[in-house]
Amino acid sequence: MEVILKEDVADLGFRGEVVKVADGYARNYLLPRKLAMQATEANKVVIEQMKAAAARRSAAEKSVAEELAAKLAPVELSFTRKAGDGGHLFGSVTSSDVAAELAAKGFEIDRRKLQLGDPIKALGEVKVAIRLHREVTAYVSVTVVAEITEEEIAAAAAAAAVAADAATAAAPAEAPAEPAAEPVAEEAAATEAE
Repeated sequence: MEVILKEDVADLGFRGEVVKVADGYARNYLLPRKLAMQATEANKVVIEQMKAAAARRSAAEKSVAEELAAKLAPVELSFTRKAGDGGHLFGSVTSSDVAAELAAKGFEIDRRKLQLGDPIKALGEVKVAIRLHREVTAYVSVTVVAEITEEEIAAAAAAAAVAADAATAAAPAEAPAEPAAEPVAEEAAATEAE
């Protein structure tokens, strides 16, 4: 079946193109989602008009996408996840997670525009591409850090307590030297009073 694309479809074509697809793909996916329409003579005339309007709209969308890309360039996202000893995550960071974090920072980006092939499953920093327009791609830095467990917090607290005990053990050795200075000051004050 020949269809005319009303929107850009990944791995198929761009808006306004006439493409040949399987009947089921057109009936069950493209047509119900209004991504395409059947390629009849009447629709081809309508599409020619739509192409002119689409060219104007595409130029406007590109300028908006370039502005958004400039705003997204300095954005850094950080995720805390449980991780094993080798730095592998027990879960993952998906495109939905990245989109939700971007929304929390005030950027409404559809998760399907994120070019994240597989979910992030390791600790570290990853550059995630965001395809804002056919010709404009922005990059966001995503950092995944290990979640500190209660056991690690307890171990850190114990280490801090040991360090504090060591500091207090060293402090009494210095403490007797200071009280000795106080009586000398009292004696000097007594001699001045006489």
